[in-house]
Amino acid sequence: MHVYDTVSDALTDLDGRGYNLDFNLTPDGLECKSIDLFLMPEEFEIEEVYRFEGMTDPADSSVVYAISSNVGNLKGVLVDGYGVYAENVSPELLNKLKIHHQ
Repeated sequence: MHVYDTVSDALTDLDGRGYNLDFNLTPDGLECKSIDLFLMPEEFEIEEVYRFEGMTDPADSSVVYAISSNVGNLKGVLVDGYGVYAENVSPELLNKLKIHHQ
């Protein structure tokens, strides 16, 4: 497992390792607008997770997920505020993300 000082460091290294797509969280899955792709929870795996705590404000905390999918053999990243997703996503997606927070 890698250790990073900042979100930017994590994203730079992950990009260099082939995680070059940017995923966005939707209520039911992950979306990659640059290639017009939508992935349901069963269509992707979370390979790595990195948490970053806000220096002065816990609300500034974020999580970087390294995501892979057999759909098109894709790799990318999802950056999200820590715990922000909980009220806005399906139970299936929430369960998949929560497994990696423990």
